[in-house]
Amino acid sequence: MALLKVLKVPDPRLKLKAHPVEKVDADIQRLMDDMLETMYHDKGCGLAATQVGIQKRIVVIDFADERTPKPLLMANPEIVWYSDRREAFTEGCLSVPNQWTSIVRASSVKFQYLDRHNKRQELTVDGILGACIQHEIDHLNGVLFIDHLSSLKRNLLLRRAIKLKED
Repeated sequence: MALLKVLKVPDPRLKLKAHPVEKVDADIQRLMDDMLETMYHDKGCGLAATQVGIQKRIVVIDFADERTPKPLLMANPEIVWYSDRREAFTEGCLSVPNQWTSIVRASSVKFQYLDRHNKRQELTVDGILGACIQHEIDHLNGVLFIDHLSSLKRNLLLRRAIKLKED
């Protein structure tokens, strides 16, 4: 396994949309393993391939939740249902270092994905794990959590993250 470099704002590659994975094969499995190692190393709970400069629809998550497989390794994750109920979650991001803010998201979601063995899976999750799924899938669509904020608050967090990166 290998550590990958996590892109930081304002890297324009974070705004690119990822391409679907045709099949979870040995190369994709190796990438998932490398992403997981990188996520653990950087003390994150989720990582999208776009965050390491790879435009493939791959996400890894390891979040303390007894109802889901640990870790969750996904290719082509897609949300197929959002609850009407909304909830605020405090979020941060490895690509926007040391910045945390409240983001309102669907309180539960149902999603489908291909697992590490190329098998189609479906899960319904809620709470912070549901927010994490939404956050990581946003990355695959070129959306950062700060994009859900007002331009004033987004620019403030962005400037702080860039300043910390330069220090």
